[in-house]
Amino acid sequence: MPRPCLLFLGVVALLSGAAFAAPVARPPNVVWIIADDMSPDTRAYGRRTVATPHLDRLAAEGRRYDRAYASAPVCSSSRSAFILGTYQTTTGLHAHDVENPQPLPAPYRHLPALLREAGWFVTNAAAPGTMRNGRAITRAKTHYNFAHDPATMFDGDDWRKRRPGQPFFAQFQITEPHRPFPIPADFDDGVLRALSLPPNYPDHPLMRRDWYAYERSVETVDRRVGAILAQLAEAGELERTVVMFFADHGRPMPWGKQWLTIEGLHVPLLLRGPGIAPGGVESRLASLIDLAPTVLSLAGLPLPPWMHGRPLLGAKFPERGEVYAARDRCGDAADRIRAVITPDRLFVRNFEPGLSRLNWSGYKEASYPGLPLLRVLYAAGRLEGPAAEWLQPARAEFELYDLRADPAGLRNLAAAPASGADVAALRRTLESWIAVTADRGGLPDPATEPTLPEIQQAKRADYRRVWQARLKQPEPSDAERLAWWERAYGLRAR
Repeated sequence: MPRPCLLFLGVVALLSGAAFAAPVARPPNVVWIIADDMSPDTRAYGRRTVATPHLDRLAAEGRRYDRAYASAPVCSSSRSAFILGTYQTTTGLHAHDVENPQPLPAPYRHLPALLREAGWFVTNAAAPGTMRNGRAITRAKTHYNFAHDPATMFDGDDWRKRRPGQPFFAQFQITEPHRPFPIPADFDDGVLRALSLPPNYPDHPLMRRDWYAYERSVETVDRRVGAILAQLAEAGELERTVVMFFADHGRPMPWGKQWLTIEGLHVPLLLRGPGIAPGGVESRLASLIDLAPTVLSLAGLPLPPWMHGRPLLGAKFPERGEVYAARDRCGDAADRIRAVITPDRLFVRNFEPGLSRLNWSGYKEASYPGLPLLRVLYAAGRLEGPAAEWLQPARAEFELYDLRADPAGLRNLAAAPASGADVAALRRTLESWIAVTADRGGLPDPATEPTLPEIQQAKRADYRRVWQARLKQPEPSDAERLAWWERAYGLRAR
């Protein structure tokens, strides 16, 4: 194994565009701080009803990426992509929550293995001091769709145990703001009133309280980030470390997680460290699959030819005309959707347009108060606009959004006569990507997996157990579930 203290030959080019004229004795350390299920909802990104001083510090002292997107809107599919630097649809890792994961096929190798072979110390840890539901969290999330053993994939969970001078790559996993959100004991009325709901969400007391709880969970993320930065500073390594903060996909709300929407794909991405100029803002397109190549570039290691991502911290930014995203089976909810995002367009193809966006998901039906609320309001004729359209029993095959006029991507223009040329061009672009990257989403699940009916039966049983415990009945109506959520959030007497 090469000794990490040997001189790295060549040039390490960083974001500022400057390059070291001479070999360096040691590359920068790299830390990934990964939040679960979070959109760009910090003060630095313009969210005014959250307090995120540590994340805002990263933005102020480093670079904020305003157009960063996940390649999948769900945990395991996205994580399987960014740890490889390759679209999950090419590697066959696109279905969320693979029941019987298999080893990575050749030639693919995950980032920790590539770094360890080069002499790096590689760790994966829960954020320091993480508590969840009154219990300490000590096991760090991986959630990859390939077979892996954390005991052999990583050198441990504490980067401080490396050899003197050994460069390290440390991942810190933050469980928030994944549901369930801790429901606050008290709600600040002023903050509740000031909270800005997106226009596609009904302005209902339960929705406001659910978003309030989400934002408090984002503040917990910020505190975890502060603890990680303090740990690095205490050991004297913060200024020798490139810190990358991001989320695995967008927020866990009805229009977010699991959907190829701006809300489901747009993520925060903040980079701080040696050579990265403070206060920078990058508005060009970036994908989470660019992060693994970025780390290899910082380490002075070659990029495998199968990586789709490109380094973000090179002398030249990897300008591209588009990034891509995919959604496939999410647990018990089978669907296939593909999207291409350009600087000013979001184009979506629904391969199963006959499916509703309320396609059954046991996880969501047990944990999203917004779903029964939307259905109850819709049945009462109290929804209109994008919210009402979202609940239609079927979808259009193609969706087109003008992100200049409609940055949240809420008004589908695909059927407008003036959009015909755009739809045709972007459809060709998407079909080319599907062919060139050998997208495997159209193939049946591998034989190693249970059948879809078996998966759906097991997930339905989980759902029934949840509501049996909550309401003493396994299949409550939407009205009954809504009432339970309103009691949980303090809107009804218990």
